[in-house]
Amino acid sequence: MNSALAVRDQFPAIPPGWHYLDSAATAQKPQSVIDAITRAYGHDYATVHRGVYERSAAMTASFEAARAATASLIGGEEHEVVFTRGATEAINLVAQRYRNGDRKRVLLSQLEHHSNIVPWQLAGYDIDVVPLTEDGRIDLDAAERMASDEHAIVAFAHVSNVLGSILDARRAAAIAHKVGARLLLDGCQAAPRLPVDVAAIGADFYAFSAHKIYGPTGIGALWARKDLLDAMPPWQGGGAMIDRVTFEKTTYLPAPSRFEAGTPHIAGAVGFHAAIDWTRDIGLDALHAHESALVTEARAALRTVPGVTLFGPEDSAGIVSFALDGVHPHDIGTILDDHGVAVRAGHHCAQPLMDYLGVPATARASFAAHSDASDIEALVKGLHAVKRIFG
Repeated sequence: MNSALAVRDQFPAIPPGWHYLDSAATAQKPQSVIDAITRAYGHDYATVHRGVYERSAAMTASFEAARAATASLIGGEEHEVVFTRGATEAINLVAQRYRNGDRKRVLLSQLEHHSNIVPWQLAGYDIDVVPLTEDGRIDLDAAERMASDEHAIVAFAHVSNVLGSILDARRAAAIAHKVGARLLLDGCQAAPRLPVDVAAIGADFYAFSAHKIYGPTGIGALWARKDLLDAMPPWQGGGAMIDRVTFEKTTYLPAPSRFEAGTPHIAGAVGFHAAIDWTRDIGLDALHAHESALVTEARAALRTVPGVTLFGPEDSAGIVSFALDGVHPHDIGTILDDHGVAVRAGHHCAQPLMDYLGVPATARASFAAHSDASDIEALVKGLHAVKRIFG
């Protein structure tokens, strides 16, 4: 299969002969994104929301245009998007500041990333864990049985970062709302791979990171329904989020501004916008079809390697996790690196899922717009070298 997208030459960090299969960890950046960040730090640079001079006004307009683009990507409105340092901070913000009456339970699943587990623990929630189906999806039949009027939040990964399984998000929303809970979706792996419409889903909160979607690190977004944002108090204090400050009392700006204390990641927002534009120019439907075809091809090719165990569903979204009998995933990753193939090896910030699967770690190949059949061929060739080395 030849790449239907043919965009590899737009990625300067991917030289000929190197096969980058770790996009689920962080995506490489197309030149247009790098150029946008360079301009933002160079010719266009100024602070935002503060200066009355022309450059500052222009940069403020660019910053807010990035907010509008971020909202539009997932079907939201501009005033519903809070810029954060990433999905981790976005989930922490909700865990620390959203309150659903006196409810203090959260319903998670067995496959959640640590960033959708630890924040709830730190915020004092009691956690109930939904099991998985046999093929590695969140068991929504079990979730429906478990959800109760004690749950403030149902918080699920839209796409698993280990198994690539896609959540039936609309059904998850219906389950949450039936018991008066809110639905938070960890969209880190979904936003780069699938068309997302938070309104059609019925989500209440959606968190994702720019660096997963071909953008810069250090910036992400929390989308939330406006009525929920309006009801939440500030999380961090400082400049930019205030209305009036005295030593006796401070009043705050409306959401989303009151959740963005301090000088923001200005160039990051510009880069985020450029990454969104680049992704939308290709089309998320086209990206999903491209990555799905690669997953099908990869799973078939990996089955030809004796001793390989595959995890997750056949129709996973751009991600294939696997193990090789008798070889630790770290050794797999090291030897593959010697053969020009970059994969992730470890617990993928999902230790409870590793315990559930009964393995210490897995190797993970994850695809992106620049991936093609040559990456799969190199992966399989490298695994045969692993087998030779380990006998």
